[in-house]
Amino acid sequence: MQSYIKMQSNRNSDVVLKVIPGHFVTPNSHINYYVDMTTMKTRQNEAKAVAAQLAEAYYATTTVDTILCMDGTEVIGAYLADELSKHGVLSMNAHKTIYIATPEYDLAGQMIFRENQLMMVQGKNVLLLLASATTGRTINRALDGVHYYGGTVSGISAIFSAVSKVAGMAVNKLYSTEDIPDYKSYSADNCALCKAGTPVDAICNGFGYSRL
Repeated sequence: MQSYIKMQSNRNSDVVLKVIPGHFVTPNSHINYYVDMTTMKTRQNEAKAVAAQLAEAYYATTTVDTILCMDGTEVIGAYLADELSKHGVLSMNAHKTIYIATPEYDLAGQMIFRENQLMMVQGKNVLLLLASATTGRTINRALDGVHYYGGTVSGISAIFSAVSKVAGMAVNKLYSTEDIPDYKSYSADNCALCKAGTPVDAICNGFGYSRL
């Protein structure tokens, strides 16, 4: 695989997106760039900067009781809750604080919440937080899961998203395909890279990538 290409945010020098060109297989598609957000999710200063930028979309407009963190975004989620609280974003929770939750999945990939976690979703305004969204399928499954457990999705945020809307809801994102103009996503059964005989470089998901 080739080396990283770094893309610095125009609004904050601490927010740097790293992308690797190649042929990558995700659970939902084949893509020609792997978007690496490891340091954004784990470094204190980067996670805080990402959260500050994502929070701007929700000041004075959105009620947030719970932030549902996917793709290992719990650190960003905690900072996001702090940013929203500091700017007076309304929470309907009795203690006037925002829950940080991580979903569990069954063998079929369906989101589940245990009895002790239901109070974070049932009757709550839930903000979905993802590292990346390529096709929108993960977001759709999360929407279905939250609704099944009696919650309402009040917003969707992602560091990188190739989709602008899912189920009629706008995706609040820091980076999009406009930042990676030749970014492509293909279905597994109709992949131009596979047809061209381009070998797969790595298998990737929300946790990272494994080279082949």
